[in-house]
Amino acid sequence: MTRETVIVIDFGGQYNQLVARRVRECNVYCEIYSYKTDIEKIKEMNPKGIILTGGPNSCYEPDSPSYTKELFELGIPVLGLCYGAQLMMHLLGGKVITPEVGEYGKTEITYAKNGVLFEGLPEKSVCWMSHFDRISEAAPGFEVTAYTADCPIAATQNVEKKLYAIQFHPEVLHTQNGTEMIKKFVRGVCGCAGDWKMDTFVEESIRMIREKVGDGKVLLALSGGVDSSVAAGLLSRAIGKQLTCVFVDHGLLRKNEGDEVEAVFGEGGIFDLNFIRVNAQERYYKKLAGVTEPERKRKIIGEEFIRVFEEEAKKIGAVDFLAQGTIYPDVVESGLGGESAVIKSHHNVGGLPDFVDFKEIIEPLRDLFKDEVRKAGLELGIPEHLVFRQPFPGPGLGIRIIGEVTAEKVRIVQDADYIYREEIANAGLDRSIGQYFAALTNMRSVGVMGDERTYDYAVALRAVNTVDFMTADAAEIPFEVLQKVMSRIINEVKGVNRVFYDLTSKPPGTIEFE
Repeated sequence: MTRETVIVIDFGGQYNQLVARRVRECNVYCEIYSYKTDIEKIKEMNPKGIILTGGPNSCYEPDSPSYTKELFELGIPVLGLCYGAQLMMHLLGGKVITPEVGEYGKTEITYAKNGVLFEGLPEKSVCWMSHFDRISEAAPGFEVTAYTADCPIAATQNVEKKLYAIQFHPEVLHTQNGTEMIKKFVRGVCGCAGDWKMDTFVEESIRMIREKVGDGKVLLALSGGVDSSVAAGLLSRAIGKQLTCVFVDHGLLRKNEGDEVEAVFGEGGIFDLNFIRVNAQERYYKKLAGVTEPERKRKIIGEEFIRVFEEEAKKIGAVDFLAQGTIYPDVVESGLGGESAVIKSHHNVGGLPDFVDFKEIIEPLRDLFKDEVRKAGLELGIPEHLVFRQPFPGPGLGIRIIGEVTAEKVRIVQDADYIYREEIANAGLDRSIGQYFAALTNMRSVGVMGDERTYDYAVALRAVNTVDFMTADAAEIPFEVLQKVMSRIINEVKGVNRVFYDLTSKPPGTIEFE
């Protein structure tokens, strides 16, 4: 698509996706690229602006991530954040040092009246710092626009050259008015019109799908989750019965979910498409027998998906394209969208086998974050109860069961999760919590039930609140609700004698267990 684009150059920062997400909140399209991306490619993309992320290194070390100084001479506005700010100063003649005291967490900051990115904001505010090195001298031509008690140059700018450096993290919600600062950069300094909207995306995507597919046939990996459902809706709008959705019931779905998916997408459902259900539970259990390592489980589940699709494609005749519900966080977390470490393989991305028996893969949602996927779903007319259903990973309960996956363990976590979701709904909390589910730990412990000794599993309850699924905090569920869930699980789910509540945020954890 031809559209205004702001590029995020990633130097290994933990917030790279948040930076891109905040830019998109300003209705400006944004993509993440590694600092190893050649500057000629940057020029070819003709971005309206460039943002340099944070990172864990010291910019003055010879082996630290860097970039060519030419980047700052293109006439394209550049915003450096944390490490990106330090690198900008280092390359342009400023000085970066390692002081005796670093800054971490919420920090009081003072903004100068001449700061372009802080115009109209309170003089004193709170920002989120996460650095040890700091800028001790601004580069020639730059003026200081913010400071803290321990950081005399918390922000600096060269208005003439459209270069801006910020030591703190405006992309993190803990920074007051941070999104407004990013908006001032992309909409003000960069001059972006802000036309990245879902109605435009949907119409352009439909047009592009039609052009690409022509009269070919498309096979979609349908899980019934939000991502694949929206992908199905988009493809159905574009090509109708040229689309065949194969729903693989791998035995790792939530309780009753296979039948629910078929009711929505099968004959008499709301979509104009061909629907095939494949019951492959035993096949998956056999493949996963004895496997405990999370990445191996993901790879096995991903490869079996492809193998099943290949088999179904042969049954229905020639199939030209495989479609998937891959979204942008899948791409970045699999190590394909920037410079950050691989967090986990996604069955849509990193879990694909080397050989795939299709002409090409179509991923219509590959550019979208989760909340953008939901907006696209509503734009397509998909019912709200589908668009806002609880997220469910492609590998299913395979990554909500720690250790080996067996039919018995699947039964335990299905029943526990069903009770948990039911009680959350009964308490009226189902739309106020971002994501919640039960997982089965690999821990067994001694308990007492009915005056008898037990040696059973512990179930962990997870509930998080999140805006963009890039960061998350544990939800505060009323204690009486947790008590009721605990009591029901222990009394109704055979094989469980303990229930835990997971308080871990993301980071350092992930939303899922594996």
